[in-house]
Amino acid sequence: MRHRMGLPFVAALVLTACVTINVYFPAAEAREAAREFVEKVIGDEAAPEAVPAPGGGMAMLPAERASRRVAVDPWMLLGITPAHAQAPDITIRTPAIQAIQSRMESRFASLRPHFDSGALGFGGDGLLVVREAAKVPLKDRVAVNAAVADDNRDRKAVYREIAVANGHPEWEAQIREVFARQWIDSARPGWWYQQGGAWKQK
Repeated sequence: MRHRMGLPFVAALVLTACVTINVYFPAAEAREAAREFVEKVIGDEAAPEAVPAPGGGMAMLPAERASRRVAVDPWMLLGITPAHAQAPDITIRTPAIQAIQSRMESRFASLRPHFDSGALGFGGDGLLVVREAAKVPLKDRVAVNAAVADDNRDRKAVYREIAVANGHPEWEAQIREVFARQWIDSARPGWWYQQGGAWKQK
C-alpha cells in the first residue's frame, strides 16, 4: 500500500523537475528583440549585416550557446516529454519599455554627432562611455555628460524592465549582455566601441 501511494508523488516530482529544467534563457529571441529596439533608437540608417561565424552560420552569444546545450532534455531519454519544448518570446512592447525607448530615441539625435566625432563610444557592458572628452566642444560638455548619464540610467532600467516584463527578473544580466552586443553590431561605420577593454573603430 505504501509503495502504491508513493508512485504519484514520484511522478509529480519528476514532472516538476522537467518543467524547471526547460525554463532557459531564449537568447535567439532576445537577440531579435534587442535588434528591433536598438535600431529604432539609433534610427535613420539601414542596420549593418550580421557577421557570419567561421564555417558559416551566425555567431552565437555565450547565453545562446548555453541554451542550445540544454536543448536536448535529459528527461527525454526516459521517455518524458518536456512541458515547455520551446522558449518563450521576448516582449519589448510594454508601456514602460516603450516609454524608455522613446526617451532614448529622442536623446540619441543629440548624441549622434559625438559618436561621429569619436567623443562617445559603446561600452562592452551595454552603456555609453565618454571616450574622448576633448572632442566635445567646451560649451557642450555639461549637456553631453548629462545626456550620457541620463541615457545610461535608461539603459540599466530597460534591461531590468525587459527581464521583469517577461516574467524572469533573473534574466537581467543576460538581457544586458545581448543588448551590449547589439549596440556594437548596430554601430555605424566610424563609431567606436569597447571589446575586451580596448577601443576599436567600426
